Amino acid sequence: MRTDLDPLQVRAKALHLHGLLAHWQEIDETAWVPTLLDWEEQERARRSLERRLAEAHIGAFKPLSDFDWAWPRQCDRGAIEALMSLEFLKEPSNVVLVAPNGLGKTMIAQNIAYQAVTAGHSVLFTTAGRMLGDLAALDSDSALRRRLRHYARPRLLVIDLCADGSYVESSDPMRDWRGYQRR
Repeated sequence: MRTDLDPLQVRAKALHLHGLLAHWQEIDETAWVPTLLDWEEQERARRSLERRLAEAHIGAFKPLSDFDWAWPRQCDRGAIEALMSLEFLKEPSNVVLVAPNGLGKTMIAQNIAYQAVTAGHSVLFTTAGRMLGDLAALDSDSALRRRLRHYARPRLLVIDLCADGSYVESSDPMRDWRGYQRR
């Protein structure tokens, strides 16, 4: 019997497999333990990803690989690729995608949100209209505080101003795609 915790036992402890740990002396040298731990870790990772994707409410979207980079007259591809690296999540920051309707802001935001979920972050994707309607429907201060915590809880909150048509396009004559990041 080993006196220190071996790597397999550490993995079992991290998975909270207390029944297995209680009988560790009986199964310590068996060949099936590493396989069992692999299965458990893989299944938990898969279920965690599925749960985070469902909770994010990202919806169906076109992958960024299908984005037509030549269609908008000017699109800062480097800025979008930098956002896809999720470096902006390392510190509190805001990212605002600005462009006329129909140029792909929602699709880009959905891709960033999906990238964050697959990287293990909690995400919530919503429209401004849905969020404001949700908050306006609350009838007490305590309910409003709870709901605001719901929106503040995820590591990444994506609020789409344009998806529900509630955003009125500005009179920006540039008609080009721009990405801004504020820290």
